[in-house]
Amino acid sequence: MVEAQDPNLPPYPPTGGQFDASTTQPIPATDPPTEMTKEFPLPSTPGVQHARPVAPQRPGRGLAAAVLAGSLVIGGVAGVGGAAAYDAFRSDDGSAQSSAITSDSGITSASDSTPIAGGVEAVASKLLPSVVRVNVSGQSESGSGSGVVLDASGHILTNNHVVSTATNGGSLSVSFNDGNIVKATVVGTDPLTDMAVIKVDGVTGLKPAVIGKSTNLRVGQQVVAIGSPFGLNATVTSGIVSALNRPVSVATEPQQSSPQEQSPFGFGQQQQPQMQQQSLSTTYPAIQTDAAINPGNSGGPLVNMAGQVVGINSSIRTASDTSASGGSIGLGFAIPIDEVMPVIKQILAGQTPTHARLRVSVGSSTDALAPGAVIRSVENGGAGAKAGLKPGDVITKVNDQTVTDAESLVATVRGMRPDDQVQITVIRGGKTMTIRATLGSDANSQAS
Repeated sequence: MVEAQDPNLPPYPPTGGQFDASTTQPIPATDPPTEMTKEFPLPSTPGVQHARPVAPQRPGRGLAAAVLAGSLVIGGVAGVGGAAAYDAFRSDDGSAQSSAITSDSGITSASDSTPIAGGVEAVASKLLPSVVRVNVSGQSESGSGSGVVLDASGHILTNNHVVSTATNGGSLSVSFNDGNIVKATVVGTDPLTDMAVIKVDGVTGLKPAVIGKSTNLRVGQQVVAIGSPFGLNATVTSGIVSALNRPVSVATEPQQSSPQEQSPFGFGQQQQPQMQQQSLSTTYPAIQTDAAINPGNSGGPLVNMAGQVVGINSSIRTASDTSASGGSIGLGFAIPIDEVMPVIKQILAGQTPTHARLRVSVGSSTDALAPGAVIRSVENGGAGAKAGLKPGDVITKVNDQTVTDAESLVATVRGMRPDDQVQITVIRGGKTMTIRATLGSDANSQAS
């Protein structure tokens, strides 16, 4: 499968460039770059919005996440593995309720998504006790994002970009809906999917959120976003699912910041000038929503009308060229929960998260009548080579998912898991053919 770019590399090239799935090194674009719009990971509430993850406010660091217009995920995000039995029952008022199943990991999930009575008000009442504000402090900045309680043991799911400031000698705490503030620690992170699990100890009476199925979502379906945009705890907004499998590629660029500049992660002032050296990059097949999402929403849940978590709010597109200005314009993006649950479970189990790989380098087709991802090279011994893919093949579909360019192929593969068997539709020599492939893994690779 196509791999995601290494977080330490520069942002992705403009659409039309090639992606080397075996080395994760971007190949310089040979086509004229298309017009680029900006999407930012939602910054921490410190004041600026990150188009990528929507939540943390960090007064310090000047990270700007640039998202290419229409670009998607490259790499293998996780897909949900395993299946559980579910059944539904009728409550006394006649409304359908799902009988949630609690797995060995302590996570409660349900597949029945019948709306609960009471609409947005009932959904908010059900979820607010399960949503927290994540407060982060580092050497040169501080901010906040959002998170959702996973289990009664105190595990909380959020975005990696929300907690990254605290990973090098910083501090982390969680503010609950009842006003309690408790110290937290990082259990594990996965920058490739922008997921992180943190934990609070000694807290009783936690109310874990119920995890739903993002594969059950439909365009036009009503959803609710909950989090702490700009530090405003327990904020509820509602909207609809605007699109599914929207390829979103978000990269953070190093930039010099002055003490007067606000962090793109949220409110606050930077304590000292600092050049952020690391460039972070995340791509994923997103749930697009018009529910208002702003900096500080990152890491918080996108919820269906059954009160189940179906996505993690992570990025927004703004009308501004920088992450330091602008707010929600109705283009918010959430990471589908089905795609990342395998990664989350690996983190909870103390394992290193794995991702799917096709091991090919691709660019975007320049033929308007045959859009797709053009294979530039195939790595020996990789999944693509074993399946018989060849340079020059134009991939137009993976299973039932249409591939329109290099980024959409990356996004599609990111939504799958190692060892998944897929059908790849390609155009070779003017003829359309279907190739079966078994996706590989980055388990034994130093680069993801």
